[in-house]
Amino acid sequence: MTEIKFQMKKILFLALLLSFSCKSDKSEKYETPEAKEFSSVEIENIFEDDSLSIRAIEIIGNNLAFAANKGTFGLFNSQTGEMKTGALKDGDYIPEFRAVASTSNDVFVLSVGSPALLYKTGNSGQMELVYREDHEKAFYDSMIFWNDLEGIAMGDPTGNCLSVIITRDGGESWEKIHCSVLPEVAEGEAAFAASNSNIAVVGDKTWMLSGGKKSRVFYSPDKGENWEVFETPLIQGKETTGGYSIDFYDENKGIIIGGDYTNPDDNSANKAITIDGGKTWKLVGEGQEPGYKSSVRYVPNSEGKYVLATGFTGISYSTDGGEHWDQLSDESFFTLRFLNDSTAYAAGKGRISRLNFK
Repeated sequence: MTEIKFQMKKILFLALLLSFSCKSDKSEKYETPEAKEFSSVEIENIFEDDSLSIRAIEIIGNNLAFAANKGTFGLFNSQTGEMKTGALKDGDYIPEFRAVASTSNDVFVLSVGSPALLYKTGNSGQMELVYREDHEKAFYDSMIFWNDLEGIAMGDPTGNCLSVIITRDGGESWEKIHCSVLPEVAEGEAAFAASNSNIAVVGDKTWMLSGGKKSRVFYSPDKGENWEVFETPLIQGKETTGGYSIDFYDENKGIIIGGDYTNPDDNSANKAITIDGGKTWKLVGEGQEPGYKSSVRYVPNSEGKYVLATGFTGISYSTDGGEHWDQLSDESFFTLRFLNDSTAYAAGKGRISRLNFK
């Protein structure tokens, strides 16, 4: 393995101190419907570096991990307010990370482009390379864990199906699913590495969102053993159109959002919801703001009524499950994750911020 040079020992020590609660049951997240309606948001920057584009964040207990370009990743300790960062190189190659995930024991970062590189925190005090793919078309978009042993990452096709890699041993090894197991992709169908939110999981169920010239939802009821695919009504037909982000409140209620980032004001056919586990999707907010967004999340404990969407055009908010929206802030963020029903972390160009909703 190529030697990796970076300052990691302090980061690993911090990581081991954190109360990692990665992928706690999704049902626990939404047990008590106590969320209150928002009217404003207070934004506090917790990390700033103008050289970074940060599109992947992961809540770990009360703390936060992130992955970015320039081979950079980091861990934020909410108790001390400290952000520890490191950087990875593979020889002379500097990876760009757009996916991050965690278990109770480890943090994982995954790069886009070729070679695709997936690292995990290791017992040696250094990050360990646990998966590498050198296919010229390799381009991974998103990663998530079902539990401490099983995780999944998805990316653009290198053959006639989406690229899907799965671990069953806590991330020590990863295996790419053969295209005979996955539905065939259409011409020009791929995915967007815009916010590390192309995948949603609830229990054993998994949904993956594609985009581009075809935008669909790929569904597995059994943690990636079997798959089927469902059509969406989202705008599609160009390389820049389609779904960019997916979230599920429970195993039935879900939302997808996207559009065309080259035409961000277009608010037609860019938002859709499902109430049957992704089998069918209905457009919402047609001809209404927001236009293009790169990340969408349900507010915890809101019974699926409250939804936040973020993008470089600001933060939008819905109180009726996505049917109607209001602009909550003009601040630009690529991705967002909720800590609880009134606090979230968001990341974008040059910064990570804590969002306190009022």
